[in-house]
Amino acid sequence: MGLPLRRRLLLLPLALLATAACAAAAAPRLSPNYYRRSCPRVERIVSDVIAAKQRANPSTAAGTLRLFFHDCFVNGCDASVLVSPLSLSSGAPPERAAEINLSLPGDAFDAVVRAKAALEAACPGVVSCADILALAARDLVGILGGPRFPVALGRRDSRRSDARDVEGNLARTNMSARAMVRLFAGKGLTPREMVALAGAHTVGFSHCGEFAHRIYGYRGAGGLGHDPRLNPEFARALQRSCAGYRSDPTVSIFNDIVTPRDFDEAYYKNLPHGLGLLASDAALWEYPPTRVFAERYAGNRTAFFEDFASAMQRLGAVGVKTGRQGVVRRRCDALD
Repeated sequence: MGLPLRRRLLLLPLALLATAACAAAAAPRLSPNYYRRSCPRVERIVSDVIAAKQRANPSTAAGTLRLFFHDCFVNGCDASVLVSPLSLSSGAPPERAAEINLSLPGDAFDAVVRAKAALEAACPGVVSCADILALAARDLVGILGGPRFPVALGRRDSRRSDARDVEGNLARTNMSARAMVRLFAGKGLTPREMVALAGAHTVGFSHCGEFAHRIYGYRGAGGLGHDPRLNPEFARALQRSCAGYRSDPTVSIFNDIVTPRDFDEAYYKNLPHGLGLLASDAALWEYPPTRVFAERYAGNRTAFFEDFASAMQRLGAVGVKTGRQGVVRRRCDALD
């Protein structure tokens, strides 16, 4: 004879809790050792391919860091930004086709595609594109002299990519620090982590169109013609360098004009001297809740490296898909 109905109802919540606990325990978790048995040389393979790509194309590092950020901030770190519009025969354009992603450099995409090809030869169908991108970003920071840190693995790739998901999820170059803090908070990241991640601007470049409003026809600057937060000599140099940007939108300037090829704290040292290239860079110095961290990093490389490494690990965990939530895509530039 079965249990009385009343007792069965009392036991039901306990059964549901037990089921949920078992499911949680069974759900895969990210781990640096995720591929220990299935693809033990994964990190070496990615490292070798990425290092060769960086030697051949030195802009790869900064571009890959930006690619990683753009991927993780739109529906999580799931390689959805890697999908090429050319791979889709129908449906909505992928994230890569969104206006803000059109300037993502081809070398960054190519680096991931090359690493995927090498891994498919060694461990077919095992390593996700999302994990490859996370490893590539970490390795390239180290190649440029930045911190080295462990990367937890086990991400799955997304089954979808839609350009309509992008708007509102990525920081714009004219955003205020307060708005950026809110954006990052929505992804579970603190102001401290946000300022640390902004330090990636110590390498790479920005197209003149992204900061033209600061150097041409700027209003409210007492007739200066440029944003008064910019060092006057720097502003004049930018005006000369970017003079033809309308006819040639590829014209660009290093984000850090002091040590543009080194991953260091110079980005933060530049800010109080009016050498922050983007309006969003200058905003970090003006807003007290973010300035405190910029000041700290400007005077302490160790603090910057430690916080950047920690922030990258936290960024790499944003919205990840594991187990049946995603797939291991055969190609990183396609959904099949």
